[in-house]
Amino acid sequence: MQLTEKEFLAAINKHKGIIYKVSRIYFDKLEDQQDLFQEIILQLWKSLASFKGKSEFSSWMYRVALNTAIVFFKKEKRKSDSYSSLKIEPIAYQDYNDKKDQELDHFYKAVKKLNKIEKALILQFIEGFSGKEIAENMGITEVNVRVKINRTKNKLKEIIKNQGYGF
Repeated sequence: MQLTEKEFLAAINKHKGIIYKVSRIYFDKLEDQQDLFQEIILQLWKSLASFKGKSEFSSWMYRVALNTAIVFFKKEKRKSDSYSSLKIEPIAYQDYNDKKDQELDHFYKAVKKLNKIEKALILQFIEGFSGKEIAENMGITEVNVRVKINRTKNKLKEIIKNQGYGF
């Protein structure tokens, strides 16, 4: 399946929330989130030829975004903190709600304590991907997905409780 540049940009715009979530889960600093956001878009464009249309565009996009985030995260961990003189506009989040933002902040802090596989699993789970789709994206069995998701959910509950947020 071949998309034109215009169709690609429309699909990215439609599903950009995926990229925001992946960026926010892997990095705290806004600058790092923005760098990862741009890197994901670049990798999506570079790997567009690999999209065959056998799955939803959003599923394929998740797979590329998560793989890019994991590689990018490893690279950034090795780098020392350096500051750029470039001024980048902040990522615009729509429909701001202070209470919801605080709840999301607690959630993202908890998710950051998970390992990279658990992060990828829980992100796809909360997005509503089926066990089969997650299994395909992660390269594991559906049974393994169910087991890992249950363990990860329990781990997240414990982390959130220990953060003092409670249920």
